[in-house]
Amino acid sequence: MSDQIRWIKTHCARMDHGGCTLNVGVKDGRIETIKGDSDGYLNKGYICPKGLASADKLTHPLRLKHPLKRKGRRGEGQWQEISWGDAIALVSEKLQDVKDRLGARAVAFCQGMPKGLEHFVLIRLANTFGSPNVVVVQDVCHAPREISGLHTCGFYPVADFHHKNELVLLWGSNPTSTNEEGQICSLLLEQIKKGAQLIVVDPRRTELAQKAKYWLQIRPGTDGALALAFLNVIITEELFDGNFVNKWTHGFGDLTAHVRSFTPEKMAQITWVPAGLIRKSARAYARSQPAAIAWGNPIEQNIQSFDTARALICLMAICANLDVPGGNIQANEPNILSLGKFVRADLLPSKRTEMIHAYHDTIPKLMTVPPALFRKAVLEGIPYPVKAAYVQCANPMLAYADSRQTHAALMKLDFLAVSEIFMTPTAALADIVLPAATHFEFNDIGHYGLGHGYILARPKIVDAPEECWPDIKILNELGKSLCPAAHWYEDYNDILETLLAPSGLDFGQFAEQGYLKGSDQFKKYNVSGFKTPSGKVELSLSRAAKLKVSPLPDFNGYPVPEDPEYPLVLTSAKSRYYLHSSYRWLEKLRKKLPHPQALIHPETAADCGIQNNDEIIIETPHGRIIQVAHLTEAVAPRVIYAAYGWWFPEEKPEALYKWDRSNFNILTATDNLGREFGTPNLKGINCRIRKVRGEDKLSNNSISWR
Repeated sequence: MSDQIRWIKTHCARMDHGGCTLNVGVKDGRIETIKGDSDGYLNKGYICPKGLASADKLTHPLRLKHPLKRKGRRGEGQWQEISWGDAIALVSEKLQDVKDRLGARAVAFCQGMPKGLEHFVLIRLANTFGSPNVVVVQDVCHAPREISGLHTCGFYPVADFHHKNELVLLWGSNPTSTNEEGQICSLLLEQIKKGAQLIVVDPRRTELAQKAKYWLQIRPGTDGALALAFLNVIITEELFDGNFVNKWTHGFGDLTAHVRSFTPEKMAQITWVPAGLIRKSARAYARSQPAAIAWGNPIEQNIQSFDTARALICLMAICANLDVPGGNIQANEPNILSLGKFVRADLLPSKRTEMIHAYHDTIPKLMTVPPALFRKAVLEGIPYPVKAAYVQCANPMLAYADSRQTHAALMKLDFLAVSEIFMTPTAALADIVLPAATHFEFNDIGHYGLGHGYILARPKIVDAPEECWPDIKILNELGKSLCPAAHWYEDYNDILETLLAPSGLDFGQFAEQGYLKGSDQFKKYNVSGFKTPSGKVELSLSRAAKLKVSPLPDFNGYPVPEDPEYPLVLTSAKSRYYLHSSYRWLEKLRKKLPHPQALIHPETAADCGIQNNDEIIIETPHGRIIQVAHLTEAVAPRVIYAAYGWWFPEEKPEALYKWDRSNFNILTATDNLGREFGTPNLKGINCRIRKVRGEDKLSNNSISWR
């Protein structure tokens, strides 16, 4: 046995989108320590609590290590171990049976947040199998920004922190806590050190809000109204870039007339942000070149996400911050296999018209099925029945809006297979559970297909337990079993080589290099215009009638009308210690945040007779949950920040780990969806709270009422 630690460089994954370059110390086949790499392209030495604890997944006693087949009734927690050969054969048999009876579209392939190549290999499997239905939570994460960008300016505008920013406008983004989509906080903090001004739009006083020149404490669910007020100030005060507007925008006159009524004074009443603060912030953004808007998931999590994203892109455009260094750029991909070729989109040319959501008239270019519409197909057979699902890297029981609806849908499926590292409430309902490898246990490529212009090497660090397979291996074996063999590989590692082939590097060379980045090219519109019908940024959409949307970004009132029976406003935020519903079984992280904390202003708590650490009931018209009160002046008196993603791995599997006791999505609903993306309201929900009382009878899982 060696006393020497061997250091291997890789990139973090599956604790977030990943992106931090890590130095991993290995001794005797085990990870001994993890450090942030000071030369990391994105993190420059930074590492978050999740990354520091990530090796604990590998040796956790509750880790799944064998394929499992359900023995009793679904959800009873009774399993028998089976071989991988039998597992692949059984999953293939069940999916093929549904395809033979009802067609390939009756099988759904489900993914959570993309964590590596497994997401795109899953799409390849769906395409080669013949199913148009890949179900992903993009309706509330990424798609509204990306697709609104494609329709407005022809690309997804990514905040560029690699070049000097004069100003950064953080809009619903909190990089010091969540490092969303590879925008690691170290790059932003370095910009601030170099003099960049900071404006923060957030209902909560975050660490970055405390550093900001202006903090706009917005009412959850009113981002679109605030963005239109910014546009009003910049246009009426003629702070826009006239040269860019005249040459490269379409519909500026229409936008000017449209935003005239969205004055800061009117929008202050809606957004709770003082008119003077709106004016100062809008002026600061307009007068700073270059300025970047770093926009986060919250703007995508209500029915008005399309209009909100469009309004923010209009801001970027009229201030000439599109595709300039230090602004919001069109990232250039490195020389690798294109996404369409990788997923074999050519094998399913009818996909655009056959996807579940095509029937619901969602906006073109949305290529993954919104979860609410997937469940409608399962529960109601609309537009056609879905009878089987394969789920990986996801926990829909916690992550999808209206968790009770999710439970009903999963219970109704003829067959459910789940690939997981640990047993979860979703996996506990499966017919087959497949034990997955962690990201330290196989070669992988990060950030492919995310639109950021780079990919990251994730070389294997240690061996996985014998029967824990990488998701890309599982998918490759299913592909060979279900689909024409020519579309799959003898060795799943060849998938990586195929992707890298155009670069001239093999995976070993790529791992040595660490990352591949597209070349820096800015203002590409000067050569080829914008990839829109007009060739310009479409402030007013020229295809609005065909898309069945308003040509101009609008705000039509609160996502949920106010209700005096539920006088408070409910929202949520990601935790820095967990990834959505994951990793509450890791002791190091659970000690940091052991309970689901609801953030409440002290005045509101006093009015409700609630003290710090009291168990409280949070109630909306759709459900009730229990969380623990945490009093803080960081939130407004009318706003409740409920913890998101909570279940209890220490509880019994037959009780589904108390999945509905503290689960935020018990409080949400899918009865009102944004048409463009099938998005439910997750922010700005009406709620009320009270302390748990002695007469409340609390069952193992949920609240019952006497």
